Amino acid sequence: MLAAALVGVIGLQAESASATAAVTCVADAETGCIGGTLQNTAGPVEGVTITVSNEDDEFEESATTAANGTWAVAIPGRARYTVELDESTLPSTAALADSAENPVEQLAVVGASSTVDFNLVLDATPSTGGSSSTTTGTVTPTRLLQQFALGIRYGLILALAAVGLSLIYGTTGMSSFSHGEQVTLGALLTFVFSIQLHWPIVLSVLAAVVLSAASGWLQDVGIWQPLRRRRVGLVQLMIVSIGLSLALQYAFQFRFGGSTLQVLPSIAKSWSIGPIRLSIPSYIAMGCATIVLVGVALFLQRTRTGRATRAISDNPALAAASGIDVDKIIRLVWILATGLAGLGGALLALAFNGAAWDLGLQMLLLMFAAVTLGGLGTAYGALIGSLIIGVVVEMSTLWLPSSLKFAVALLILILVLLIRPQGILGRAERVG
Repeated sequence: MLAAALVGVIGLQAESASATAAVTCVADAETGCIGGTLQNTAGPVEGVTITVSNEDDEFEESATTAANGTWAVAIPGRARYTVELDESTLPSTAALADSAENPVEQLAVVGASSTVDFNLVLDATPSTGGSSSTTTGTVTPTRLLQQFALGIRYGLILALAAVGLSLIYGTTGMSSFSHGEQVTLGALLTFVFSIQLHWPIVLSVLAAVVLSAASGWLQDVGIWQPLRRRRVGLVQLMIVSIGLSLALQYAFQFRFGGSTLQVLPSIAKSWSIGPIRLSIPSYIAMGCATIVLVGVALFLQRTRTGRATRAISDNPALAAASGIDVDKIIRLVWILATGLAGLGGALLALAFNGAAWDLGLQMLLLMFAAVTLGGLGTAYGALIGSLIIGVVVEMSTLWLPSSLKFAVALLILILVLLIRPQGILGRAERVG
């Protein structure tokens, strides 16, 4: 069914290619690309002029958005470019949002495509008689549906990492602060395979997931199992995970630099389903995340190993007394958790066409928020918490600046825990 859907999407693109006159730019060894898709909740915005310039190299090129809203400019070398939208060319039904940046500074390199998106909203009151007034803050049903879809997308990808984090906590009792770097690892490995080694994107994602899972095995063999055998306390284990997190962050920054790296060789096209418009990689990422999460649920419920995992989470001593190899299950949990986090990083990089050294660090607090909100140690709680966090984060931008969206999610977490301290699916425990 999924394959048929993808074939249908490809066919739809082929049929509409001539009608939309999509603007494309293919990066090679001598040139790079800066581009994006200009749209608001009413759909693609055509005929808007966007200028890309660099004063140091005396470079300046302009592009006009096509019927499907796409635009692209070829750039000659690595530099920080200024991307500016000419607001006078916007149609009467579109306007820049209050929080939108214009112009935008973008670091771009040869051999890769950089994406710049301007936040446009629907202008419901076009100008008449020489006067104009915009309603950039108007919340319409279409905007609500669009932001809700973005929230589900982010929540599903966040759930991949949060479920793994919850499994680690449930079986070991440890809060792994280095779990965010597993997300970063998956995204950066996808960049290495797809852009630097020119592998097909599907093979790049699979290789990134396999290597991320292998890193979990190495961590348990080299760090966590020896520390468990020495009966190191949970606080010390948490401090070790913080140190590992910092070491990996600096290693990623040293190897890949501080800029955002594009994982797709060209700008992805978009597809509309009713009033909702997302990039095609976003739809694929949501589908893959859903399938994998269902698979993890079936694994935990229907397999002997999954039941053993839940038994260790409930009572490790009793599980060991019943004949379950606790160390073997914990190692499997580390492999599964890091593989899920790597897949989350790869899908996040595809959906946003970007990977950076601090990608996981930006998600770490949201992962902990999702796990705590859903109920500590429960995989299903982590899934529900992730979806709530994702929707809250994206929907809050309808009324608040985007810079505050993570703060809103954490505020919701505090309010829920004041009412239900054990989380949504957590079990209340008697103290004293």
